[in-house]
Amino acid sequence: MKGIIRHAAWAAVLLGVVLAGCRPAPEGPPPEPVATQPVQAVTMLAEALRRDDLVAYARHALPPELHTRIEGRWRKGATIWPLSELPLHAQVPAMLAALAAPDSEQVLMEKYRAQFAGAHGELRSTAAALGLFAAQYVQGEPRYSDSERDHYVQTIAALGRWGQQAPLGDPERAQALLSTLAPAARATALHEPGAFARAGMVDSLTRLAPFAAAFKQVLAGQYGLDLDAALDSVRVEETARTGDQARVRLRYTLAGTDVDTELRVERRGDRWYLTDLLRHAQDQAGAAGPAKPATTEPAGVAPAG
Repeated sequence: MKGIIRHAAWAAVLLGVVLAGCRPAPEGPPPEPVATQPVQAVTMLAEALRRDDLVAYARHALPPELHTRIEGRWRKGATIWPLSELPLHAQVPAMLAALAAPDSEQVLMEKYRAQFAGAHGELRSTAAALGLFAAQYVQGEPRYSDSERDHYVQTIAALGRWGQQAPLGDPERAQALLSTLAPAARATALHEPGAFARAGMVDSLTRLAPFAAAFKQVLAGQYGLDLDAALDSVRVEETARTGDQARVRLRYTLAGTDVDTELRVERRGDRWYLTDLLRHAQDQAGAAGPAKPATTEPAGVAPAG
C-alpha cells in the first residue's frame, strides 16, 4: 500500500512538472475572496472554521485596521480574540497547559476514573444543570445583543440535549480523547505562561488550528458531536437591508437539533462583517465604540428583495 501511494505521489509530481511547462507561469496567488455581500459575512466565517483555518477566520471577521489593532493588543497580553468568543475562553491557556504537562494522559485519566468513570447518571444530570445555568447566564449578560442571546440559547439547548445522551462516563472514550488532545496540545507550544503574547495572534492561531481539528475529530468519533457536519449544514439568506445595515437568517443542525436565528451585519468600506463580532473586537482593542450592544434593529431596515 505504501509503495502504491509513493508511486502515485511521484506520478502526480511529474505530471505537475509537465503541465507547468505547457502553460504560462502564474503571476501570483489568486486574490483572496472577500465578503462583498451580507450573506458572505457569515458563510466565509463558517467555511474557515470548517477548514480549521483560524487565521482566515480572524482575517475575514475584521476590517484590516481593526485586525492590526487586535494583533497589537494580543502581543501585549491584553486579548486573545477571537478565542475570547468561546465559552470559558479564560480557561483556554490553562486547559492547554494541563493537557501538555508531562504524563498528562495518565494523570488526567486517573482523576477522571476517580471522579467520572461510570457516573453516567450524574454526568447527564450535570449536563442538564449546566445547560440551564448557561442559558440563564446568557439571558442576563449585558454584553450580548438580542440576536446573540437568541443564537446562544438555541446552541446551549442543543448541546445540553447532546450531553444528556453522550457517553461521557465511558473510560475508554475518555482515554481516546486524552490520547488525542495531549500530544496536540504539546504541539502548539502555547502551554507556557505568556506564550500567546509572545507568538502573537496569527502565529498562535496557526499553531492552534491542528489542535482544533483534533478536538473536532475526537468529539465526533468518540462522543457523536460532529461540529464539521454542523458547519456543512449552514444555510444563510439575507432578510433585510438598508444602506450599510442588513440582517441575515442563519440555519444549521447541531447534534440533531435545528438552530434558526437572525444575525446583524454591516458594511465597512466595500466589505460586510458581523456586527456583534466587530463590537466585541472593538472592545478588546480598546477602541472607541458602542459600549453596550444594540438590543433592537437599526431604524429603517427594510426587508430584502
